[in-house]
Amino acid sequence: MDADGTQVGIVPLAQALRRAREQDLDLVEVAAQADPPVCRIMDYGKHRYEQEQKDKEARKRQNQVVVKEIKMRPKISTNDYGTKSGHVRRFLADGAKVRASIMFRGREMAHTELGLRLLQRLANDMSDIATIEAEPKVDGRNMVMVLAPARGRIRAVAVGQAAAASAAAEAAADADRELAGLADDGLAPVGPDEGLDGDEAAAESA
Repeated sequence: MDADGTQVGIVPLAQALRRAREQDLDLVEVAAQADPPVCRIMDYGKHRYEQEQKDKEARKRQNQVVVKEIKMRPKISTNDYGTKSGHVRRFLADGAKVRASIMFRGREMAHTELGLRLLQRLANDMSDIATIEAEPKVDGRNMVMVLAPARGRIRAVAVGQAAAASAAAEAAADADRELAGLADDGLAPVGPDEGLDGDEAAAESA
């Protein structure tokens, strides 16, 4: 294979080497298992550098940590808490860390224990899929806590949910098969007026 990707075809090794030298490039084996082996004329130093840069960028993306933030008030309503905690659970399940902040206003700063209890409640609610990375602490007029996803727990929860869904589906299928069997035997459940003749149905209605 030539430097521009053109298929040259099967040529002797000496000819391929000479062709590479004429272009001041390298002859690199790219498919040793092929018969005959496939080689390509290229600038091997440049190729290695570009590959290293790609690998470095891939590692950088893998190590990049996403941090989501959720803000709440110390006297948050039950409905709002349910919505916010749902967001937190989704973020953690997606592999992101969550920075939970309680915002105090005015005299609320005299009752920071309300914020602490709220953050502790959130940590307890997420304990099946997360761990506390940074304990609650006061930061200006906010109280902040950081939760990190516990990947082993997330996988366990996902497996448990899948197993429960599978069991429910199997139970429903068993019920359908049982009803089908009863119907085949003439024993299927009937409604209140099914199986009665006209006079009996009229008497039943009366």
